[in-house]
Amino acid sequence: MRSLHRLLLPLLLSAWLVPPAQADDALRQWIDGPQRSEKNRQRDPARQPAATLEFFDIKPGQTVVEIWPSVGAWWFEILAPYLRDRGHYIAALHAGDHNPAAARAEHDAIGGLIASQAALYGKTELALSPGLTTTLPPDSVDLLLTFMNLHNWITDGNADAVIREFHAVLKPGGVLGVVDHRARTDRPSAEQLQAGYLREDEVIARIEKAGFRLVARSDIAANPLDTKDHPAGVWTLPPTLRLKDQDRERYLAIGESDKFTLKFVKRAGQ
Repeated sequence: MRSLHRLLLPLLLSAWLVPPAQADDALRQWIDGPQRSEKNRQRDPARQPAATLEFFDIKPGQTVVEIWPSVGAWWFEILAPYLRDRGHYIAALHAGDHNPAAARAEHDAIGGLIASQAALYGKTELALSPGLTTTLPPDSVDLLLTFMNLHNWITDGNADAVIREFHAVLKPGGVLGVVDHRARTDRPSAEQLQAGYLREDEVIARIEKAGFRLVARSDIAANPLDTKDHPAGVWTLPPTLRLKDQDRERYLAIGESDKFTLKFVKRAGQ
């Protein structure tokens, strides 16, 4: 009997210690899935969806909020089907104050996807941001994600209020994942903000002040070729290419903006 225990114990321990591969496999299934548009798929090298979502510890069964999923539905195409059967995905659309035209376009785009592909997206819950606290219960969200939105709220002057909403709806220990355009440190913050870029250190200080703790930072979406001194700001670069054909090949060669990727947790008792 003792010899049998000696044989079984390592097997039992290994089964307990090795994390299941199901989450990664399921995530990659949808990243590689046919539901994604080719236009969105072409941005994978710059946005690194698998590495980014795994960095934020996404898992089946979680309640996940994506803030402002955008007309292109870039992360929506991955997150909604990934969480469809095991989990809860909430798309928090523009409330409309920041850019009413963009808000209408986003509502139409996301609503159209849900209506036309109900088997994939029909379980998506819609909310509004700003305004999360009026539509979502407090302490109910495991993971809240915002991609290239923070600079808009800082420009509008409501960033602190929006971050407080994030804090209110996240569970204690819940994760806030933030990705945005990284500013240079040798130029004034206000000047860089007008160009769409944010100082990483200032972002960390602002979010930690609201009751979060930074637990990890990553250069998953870094781009050292981005000099951050473009004539139309970050929108000079792809995918926007605001200057159209002017120096188009040059900006395509630079690629998308240099971005920081930050992982915060809601501090217990906050």
